[in-house]
Amino acid sequence: MAKGEWRLRVSVQRACDSPDLPGKSQVRNWARAAVAPSTRGGQITVRFVDSEEGQRLNRDYRARDYATNVLSFPYQQAPLLCGDLVLCAPVVAREATAQDKSCEAHYAHLIVHGMLHLQGYDHEAGEEEARDMEDRERRLLAALGFPDPYREEE
Repeated sequence: MAKGEWRLRVSVQRACDSPDLPGKSQVRNWARAAVAPSTRGGQITVRFVDSEEGQRLNRDYRARDYATNVLSFPYQQAPLLCGDLVLCAPVVAREATAQDKSCEAHYAHLIVHGMLHLQGYDHEAGEEEARDMEDRERRLLAALGFPDPYREEE
């Protein structure tokens, strides 16, 4: 089934105020760009949260008591893709500044990264898996017009 024949619904929730949050159409475009060709549709929710909610979710679901940049909650895998991505806006903004990136580029990277997690990729499963995931992220982001998120500035 070709990409044009399936429907991936992407809902966007803004549970925090931040001037750097991407627009809904950007979020949908980035999320859909990261979907494997074998996917036949599904439902994704992308939620932008503050540090408090980000920390609570990371603590409750990953036993890590700090706010992290992106959390992925997959509900179903191929051929349907269902799950949630939660992005902590203050962490994303802080990281973008520290890495000398635009917030837009960092959000695009983290949404692509999270979408790959929803499809079963896991960079913590070993070096080869991490390399494969990073290579996919690089290719997808390049196709979206963003620079290599892993390139070290000289």
